[in-house]
Amino acid sequence: MTVAILGLGSSGDAAARLALVQGDHPYVSDLRTDAATAARAAHLEELGADVELGAHDLDRIAAADVVVVSPGIPPHAPVLLELRRRGCRWVSEPDYAARFYRAPLIGVTGTNGKTTTTLLIAHLLREAGVPVGVGGNVGGGLAPAASDLALLEPAPAWFVVEVSSFQLADTATFAPDIGVVTNLAPDHLDRYASVAEYWADKAHLFDRADADSRWVLADQPEVVALSGDRPGRRYLFSTTRTEGVHAFLRDGVLTLRVDEGAGDGSDDGAEESLVAIEALPLLGLHNVANALAAALAVRLAGVPAASIAAGLMTASALPHRMEPVGERDGVVWVNDSKATNVAATVSAVVSAGAPLVLLLGGFDKGESLDPLVASLPGPVRAAVCFGAAGPRFAARLREVEGLALHEAADLAGAVALARTLAQAGDWILLSPASSSFDEFDNYEARGRRFAALAVEEAA
Repeated sequence: MTVAILGLGSSGDAAARLALVQGDHPYVSDLRTDAATAARAAHLEELGADVELGAHDLDRIAAADVVVVSPGIPPHAPVLLELRRRGCRWVSEPDYAARFYRAPLIGVTGTNGKTTTTLLIAHLLREAGVPVGVGGNVGGGLAPAASDLALLEPAPAWFVVEVSSFQLADTATFAPDIGVVTNLAPDHLDRYASVAEYWADKAHLFDRADADSRWVLADQPEVVALSGDRPGRRYLFSTTRTEGVHAFLRDGVLTLRVDEGAGDGSDDGAEESLVAIEALPLLGLHNVANALAAALAVRLAGVPAASIAAGLMTASALPHRMEPVGERDGVVWVNDSKATNVAATVSAVVSAGAPLVLLLGGFDKGESLDPLVASLPGPVRAAVCFGAAGPRFAARLREVEGLALHEAADLAGAVALARTLAQAGDWILLSPASSSFDEFDNYEARGRRFAALAVEEAA
C-alpha cells in the first residue's frame, strides 16, 4: 500500500518506519525545514521512504491508500481543509499503529492523569511478570509513539496506549479491549469551539465497542455519560464513595470489588484490599484516583490483587506530576508543571497533604477561573501569580477571603518570593493552571527550571 504521513515529529517518524517494515511505501511531508526535522527526513530516506519538507503534495496524499495525520496538525490547517474538500479521509497515528498489534489493547484517555495512569498500568503489569508495550501520547520522552510498539519482538502480552482527544478524533479502527477514562474537565479551548466538542472527540474511544469491551470509568457523571449506550461492561472507580463502584477507598485502603463472572460490571464480588493511602508513594488524592483506575484495569487484565498491591508499593512519581524535587527546613518543593489547565490545578490543591504556597501562571489559555476560585483558600495559605497569565489570575483571586496573594514577573521571581512565604510543614507547589509558552518551550522545561530553582533556594 501507499501510506501518506503528514507531520514528521516523533509519531510521524514512527509511523513511517512501521510502514516500511510492513512493506508499504510511505510518503512523508512536513512544512517544517529545521535541522531536527531535516535529520529525521534524511534517516527515513536512507531507509527507503519518500520525504518532502516545506510543502505537502496534495495530489499524492489524496491518492494514497492510507493517510496518517500527526496530532500537532490542527483540523483547520489548510492541508486538511483541502483534503476534506476532496473527500479524502485520514487517521491518527495510534489508529494506524493498532492495526498491527498482536495482543490485547488497553487504551487510556481523559483530561488529566492520562500519562500517570498509562505508565502505572504498565508498571503494575511488568511487576506481575506480564510483558507489556506502553506508549502513545505519553510525551516527555517517557515512552515511544504507538507505532514503535507494533515493532516489538516478540510481541508483548498487552499493549497500553495513551490517546489524546486529537488522536481519537481521527480513528477508524481503534478498538481497545479495556478502555480507561480518567476524568473530564474543560481543556484545549484554544483548539475546540466548546467543551462539548472536546468531549465529543473523547467519546470516539467507544466507537467500536462490542459485548466483550470493558470500560474503566471515573465515577463522574460526565464520564459515565460519555460512553452512552455503547456495548460492554462498565467498572467505576471513586475516591468518595464505596457503593455501586468497583475500585474505592475502604478506611483509607485502596480496595477492589470486581465480579467478572456477573458479566455486567456488578459490584457484588469479594473485596480485595490493596495498600493504604499512606503506603502509596504518590502525592495527592488525585493520584490515588489514578492508582485505583490503573489497579482496576490491571485486575481486569487478569493480574491477581496481591501482585497489584506489590506493584503499587514500588510506584514512583512521574516527572512534572506532583513530583517532590527538594526539601529544606521542613518545606517540600513539589513540581506539578504538567498541570496546564485549571482542573488539574484544582485537583492538586484539593488533594494536597499539607498547607500550600501555590505558584500559578504562565501562558494564559483563557479558561474560566471559577473552579479555581471555588477551591480556595482550602489548604492554600498564599498564592503567587506570575507570567503572562499572572495579572488575570491575581485579579480573580483577590476575591478569595483569607488568601495571601502576591505577584511576580516570572517563574524565578515567583520561586524566590515563595521561599520567603513558606513555613515548616508547607509545600511550595508549582501547579500553574496554564501552559508554559510565555517563558518556556514546554511544561517539561518549566518543570526542570523550577526544580533547579528549588535546589538553589533550598541551599
